[in-house]
Amino acid sequence: MNRRRSKGFTLIEVLVAVAIFGVLTTLSVMTISQTLLSVEFLSDRMDRLQAIQRTMRYLGGDLMQAAPRPVRDELGEGFLPAVWTDLGSIFALELTHGGWSNPAGLPRGTLQRSAYRLQDGELIRYHWTVLDRTYANKAIETVLLDDVESLLFRYLQDNGEWITQWPPLTVQGPASYRLRPRAVEIVLTLQDEGQIRRVLEVAP
Repeated sequence: MNRRRSKGFTLIEVLVAVAIFGVLTTLSVMTISQTLLSVEFLSDRMDRLQAIQRTMRYLGGDLMQAAPRPVRDELGEGFLPAVWTDLGSIFALELTHGGWSNPAGLPRGTLQRSAYRLQDGELIRYHWTVLDRTYANKAIETVLLDDVESLLFRYLQDNGEWITQWPPLTVQGPASYRLRPRAVEIVLTLQDEGQIRRVLEVAP
């Protein structure tokens, strides 16, 4: 009488299959982990680029629409220039500009006073709901960008020379309050992107 031998896997075959399955599982997990890291890196990179673009859009919009409208200081004793960069100020730039949208149709103008300040590596934009503010008028702060090393503005005069302070020291008195540069160069230095430059023409 013939007996058929029962067919099955030997212990060695099972161990080999388990080992192969383990290797494939490890490779799959590593591939998925690397893919997730790449997606996270690309997402962070995209957020960073969008933040830089948004910052330049704010700066560009404000500077290109700079208006020759000086404002009273907080005490009401004097005036601040329409465009102002001074070593004694806490702001890197302060200016009056147009383009303040009014979708609700409120009874107000379209001019706005804004300022930019670099503090603890963050570039902050300030704006006020009134032009001639007092100490009671609090500025609205918006953090535009972090990891900022420096922010510099250079101004083109009518004689073709660039200066880093505005109004020019050669112009004094009320005549300087409404003075605007022909163009402004923005020099933004970031820890991860290095130096970014942009030249903007100021509307006449």
